[in-house]
Amino acid sequence: MHNELMTASVSMTVASFRSAILIACATVICFLVFQPSSARADFRLCNDTTSLVGVALGYRESGKWVTEGWWQIPGETCTSLIEGDLNSRFYYLYAEDADKGGQWRGEIFMCTADREFRINGVEECFARGFQKTGFFEIDTSKKESWMVRLTEQGQTGSSSR
Repeated sequence: MHNELMTASVSMTVASFRSAILIACATVICFLVFQPSSARADFRLCNDTTSLVGVALGYRESGKWVTEGWWQIPGETCTSLIEGDLNSRFYYLYAEDADKGGQWRGEIFMCTADREFRINGVEECFARGFQKTGFFEIDTSKKESWMVRLTEQGQTGSSSR
């Protein structure tokens, strides 16, 4: 009789343990599946052309100007240039169509380089060995995220090849 009680007790303990594990797993799965998704705030760029586009971005970081590039964005794709909440109201963008020529540019001059770069400051570009490039301004109205779409109609100086 003692062995039967012990076996029944062990069986109940194993069954209780299995139930507890199943309940814990179900709780974790429900949490992962049904938790509210946190919207990701980014500065995204969509290349709505069929061409490869090179992109440079300018912005203020800790009170200082920074320009960086080159992101290579294939035609008809989107990518995040800045991941996370945006910390500035204004961002500045310059882009070049690598296949057909043409640019998306503006009248705000910042420094760029021929190869991948991150440049602090926008003054004396030539004296520091950089190019002086015209960026266009994007007013995000202090939103946490923003998306820019580059279209062929927005280009200047494009040529057909």
